[in-house]
Amino acid sequence: MPPQKKPRSNLIYLLIAALLFAAVYSTFFGTTSDIKAEEVSITEIQNFYTQGKVASLEIEGNTVTATLTDGELKKAFKAPSDTAKDLGFDRPDLVPLTIKDTANQAFWTDLALSVIPFFLILGLLFFMLRSVSASNRTALSFGTSRAKEFDKSQKDKVTFNDVAGSETAKEELTEIVDFLKHPKKYLKMGAKIPRGVLMIGSPGTGKTLMARAVAGEADVPFFSISGSEFVEMFVGVGASRVRDLFSKARKNAPCIIFVDEIDAVGRHRGAGLGGGHDEREQTLNQILSEMDGFEKDTNVIVMAATNRPDVLDPALLRPGRFDRRVVIDNPDLTDRLAILKVHARNKPIAKDSDLEVVAKHSPGFSGADLENLLNEAAIMSAREGKKTITQHHLEKSLEKVLLGPEKSGKLMSEEEIKVTAYHEVGHALTGYIMPFTDPVHKISIVSRGMALGVTWFLPDRDSVLKSRKKFESELVSLMGGRAAEDITFGSASVTTGASNDMEKATKIARDMVTKYGMSPLGPITFGEHHANPFLGKDIMHERTFSDDTAKLIDAEVSKLLQNALKMAKDILTKYKKVLAEIADDLIKKETISRKEFEEYFSKAKIKPSIGL
Repeated sequence: MPPQKKPRSNLIYLLIAALLFAAVYSTFFGTTSDIKAEEVSITEIQNFYTQGKVASLEIEGNTVTATLTDGELKKAFKAPSDTAKDLGFDRPDLVPLTIKDTANQAFWTDLALSVIPFFLILGLLFFMLRSVSASNRTALSFGTSRAKEFDKSQKDKVTFNDVAGSETAKEELTEIVDFLKHPKKYLKMGAKIPRGVLMIGSPGTGKTLMARAVAGEADVPFFSISGSEFVEMFVGVGASRVRDLFSKARKNAPCIIFVDEIDAVGRHRGAGLGGGHDEREQTLNQILSEMDGFEKDTNVIVMAATNRPDVLDPALLRPGRFDRRVVIDNPDLTDRLAILKVHARNKPIAKDSDLEVVAKHSPGFSGADLENLLNEAAIMSAREGKKTITQHHLEKSLEKVLLGPEKSGKLMSEEEIKVTAYHEVGHALTGYIMPFTDPVHKISIVSRGMALGVTWFLPDRDSVLKSRKKFESELVSLMGGRAAEDITFGSASVTTGASNDMEKATKIARDMVTKYGMSPLGPITFGEHHANPFLGKDIMHERTFSDDTAKLIDAEVSKLLQNALKMAKDILTKYKKVLAEIADDLIKKETISRKEFEEYFSKAKIKPSIGL
């Protein structure tokens, strides 16, 4: 049943009605007097009456209004005790006399003036008391859970059919669904279902969606809350909310509690920064207590999601709490195609559109990225007034998501366009010649985001491992832009366009030396032991290698980058004619596709180096 609305108080409407009544009454029934009447003394009106100059008289309360024979109006005030006879107005047969009784009117006016202030004061007191009552209710409900309940009777519940890919994760969670549906089957065998399931994955991989699918498949209530909603500035509020949440869950068992971003409250304890009464620590202690306090036959399962499992407290991960971990990775090619088909259900995709091509060109995309890609394509199609989403819209949307929107209105000088063209072709040409680099998908000098141009490399297949030769080939390709500027325009004319390339190359080279052991220094990692301030174990940075080793690391990194730059210059010098030809055509076309790019090498009978 939908929640009933609280009836409003009628006091406000009574006050408004009383005020309106008083205003109408005073306007139409109050003391009336002609504003044109000249005010005189009562004696003058008596003299006019005696002289026969009065055509008519009107007495209303203490006001006497006389209409003279010449049409003038005279007004005077009499004593309250004087009557018409006392004033000498004793010839009503000759001078018409009208007497208005205002006693009744005065009674209602006095009554309204005395009652209205009473109601105003009463209304003020009522609102003050109601405000205090609301504050008390808020204070009492401060420690109640803020979890959102998704009832099993909802029509739009999510099932595993709505979650494409992640087949391994589905298999892991199928046991949870089966336990919620048939708990006695497991209890008879003495089996204990995991009390907590921790889903680990990068942002956008579908952790929350997977939890809702488990609840939909099991057909049980689903309580969803974020880890940050437990923590407040007052100590004890978070723990109170945890108790209230688990209390509600037990009443609705079997059910699922889902805590999103649990690392907000489940970080490692013992920091010492917040003292013994740290609110986050108190909340975590209560979660640990509640999870470990489940009875054997309590069909309540806690699911949580995080992309930072490394910062969680060990007590959360021990058996009996979050003892089952489900890793949800970025989808592979097959999964990406399945995800695209799910999100394309309610979109008018053209018959000639190929979602498989989009899936191949989007390695590393998460489920949220793919949903955003199709949404951008739908927006683009609607903006152009089309009725279907074509392949052109899908490809443009993919470029927008990956590289940023085109800035066609950004003006560059001819010199800047020429430098940008040679720079981008330098990347593409060295990448084509070097082994182990991904194929060139597109070259463009149309400004996107912060970049004046872009060279887009796309792999033919998904890969997990990278070899040393792969990194070395990427370094040469990254240095190709600076090398092309140096060879074409001279070392004195190099620009700032390669700053981002050098930043990426430096990171790759340093990781090769310090993280992957791909240098003469040997198979050893070099890093810095620095504490996360949120963990609070150690605020100071501590290097795990000596200053002499740091010099060797810097020398190896520099050597890798210098060798890459030299090799890029050698390649571009050898194929300088092809470099100039492609750059000139790029200036005219602004964009060169993969097919057009490879045709230049086919004509020149140049074959790329092929590596495994």
